[in-house]
Amino acid sequence: MTSFDSSPTLTAWRTLLALAVVFVMLATTGWTAVRHQRSDEPRTIALASWAKGSIAGRALPDADAPPYKLAHFFATLTAAQRTGLAERYPLVVGNLNGAPVTVRYRANRIALQQARAVEQERVHDPRLSPEGRAEAMRRVDRFRSMLDRDRHFLAFDPSGRGHAAEVFGDLDRAERVSIVVPGVDTNLLTLERTGSKTNAAPVGMAKSLYAAERSARPGVRTAVIAWADYTAPVGIGMDAALGNLAERGAVRLEALVDALPGASPVSLFCHSYGSVLCGVAADRLPGRVADIAVAGSPGMRADSAGQLHTRAHVWAMRDHDDWIEDVPNLEVGGLGHGADPVDADFGARVVSAGDAVGHSGYFEPGTESLGNFAAIGVGAYTAVTCARDEGVCHDGISGNTTL
Repeated sequence: MTSFDSSPTLTAWRTLLALAVVFVMLATTGWTAVRHQRSDEPRTIALASWAKGSIAGRALPDADAPPYKLAHFFATLTAAQRTGLAERYPLVVGNLNGAPVTVRYRANRIALQQARAVEQERVHDPRLSPEGRAEAMRRVDRFRSMLDRDRHFLAFDPSGRGHAAEVFGDLDRAERVSIVVPGVDTNLLTLERTGSKTNAAPVGMAKSLYAAERSARPGVRTAVIAWADYTAPVGIGMDAALGNLAERGAVRLEALVDALPGASPVSLFCHSYGSVLCGVAADRLPGRVADIAVAGSPGMRADSAGQLHTRAHVWAMRDHDDWIEDVPNLEVGGLGHGADPVDADFGARVVSAGDAVGHSGYFEPGTESLGNFAAIGVGAYTAVTCARDEGVCHDGISGNTTL
C-alpha cells in the first residue's frame, strides 16, 4: 500500500477514509479507557509497604529509581539480604529494573504462588458472579501454568488485566538478546495459548524465535524475552488507533532495555500494535539496540525510518494476506500511526515473509518469516531474504555468517 501520493485529491480521499474507519471502530468497539491501578490492588499495596521499608538500618530505594541506582543498591547487599527482600516484597523486587535477574525470577515465583492462592479463594467466593468465577478459574489455571518448573519471569503483576515478561535462555550470559513486543489484547490470560494459536501469543512467539535462533546459530548463546509488560489496547478500537498506550509502553520498554545485564546486542521484534510502541520508543532506546524488526505493522508513528532517529537497523515484513494492509496508513489529529513500514518510501529494510499466513502467522515454525527473524536476532544479516530486489535489504550492513 502506498503511503504518499502527490495528488491532493487522492490524499483528501484517503484522509476521509481513515476518519471513516476510525468512526466505525468507535461505533462498533467503543473507547477502551485505561484503568489506573486502584489503591487496593496487590502491587499498589506492595509499593506502599516498600516505600516505608528498610534493611540493615537503611531506607529502601525508590522503586522508580534508574536501573543503575537499583543495581548499585543490590550490589551492596549480601545474598541473604537480597533473598529476604524478594521474599518480603515479591511484587516489588520481581519488577525492579536493576535488580539481579535471578533475584527477580525468585521474587516473581513467590508472587505467582501468592496470586494463585488469592484466585483459588475467589473461585469459592459466593459473592462472585458466574462470569467473575469463570475468570478466577482461568487465572488459577494461568498462574499454575506459569509456575511450571524451569519457567523464568522477569516481570509479573496480577493487577487489573495483568503484566508479565518471560525469559527463554540464560539472560545473564547471552551474546544476543531478542525481545518480542506483542500487540492488541495482550494480558495475563492471553500470554499463552494452546492448539493452532500457540504461536500467535507472546510466549509462543518467543519460544518459536528462541528455537529458531538456536537452530540458525547453535554456537551463539541467545536469550529471548516474551515482553507482555505493558497495557495493550483491547480489540481494534480507539485505543488501537491512538498512540497513548504506545507512549506509556515505550517508557516501560526503555526501562527494561536499560536494565538488561551485560552489553550484548539487543533486537526488538514488534508485532502489530507492538510496532507502534517500538516506533515511539526508537529514539530513546540505548545504543545496544541493534535491530528493530516489525511485522504486520499499522505504522510506527513516523513518516520514514529516518524520523525514528535510531541507529538500529529497521526491518519490516508483511505477508501476502495480512488484513493490516487494508488499514489506511495516515496520521490525522493523533488518529492512525503514519506511513506503512513496508512501503519503499519509508526506508526500512523490507524482508520476505514467505509462507507466513495471516496477521498472526509470522512466528510459525518453518516459515520464512520466522527464519528471517532468527537470522536478524543472531546477527546473521546476509542470511536474511529480502522481499524486493535481491540483496537490497543488506545494503550498508555487514553480515556475520560465521557465528
